[in-house]
Amino acid sequence: MMRKTLALTALAGTLAAFAPNLASAQVYVRVGPPAPVYERRGPVPGPGYVWHGGYHRWDGGRYVWVPGSYVVAPRPRAYWVPGAWVRTPRGWYWREGYWR
Repeated sequence: MMRKTLALTALAGTLAAFAPNLASAQVYVRVGPPAPVYERRGPVPGPGYVWHGGYHRWDGGRYVWVPGSYVVAPRPRAYWVPGAWVRTPRGWYWREGYWR
């Protein structure tokens, strides 16, 4: 029992050490994304809401459109920098959007 607990603790420590690297792994796609879909925005739900535009997500075999929506900004005057597909010699990868 003690040996099993030590083994599990060692495994958890090893996984925790590599977790930041796993989160930053990039998936490269050989086919570029389709043109963005035009989205008609509805009225802003209230103060503090910001539009998150839609984007094409790679699902492992094809691009799938994820529709945009209004979201609450994390702080006053924050704005959303949208994600984008970036072309490299290895293919296309998705750069995540972020709050600024």
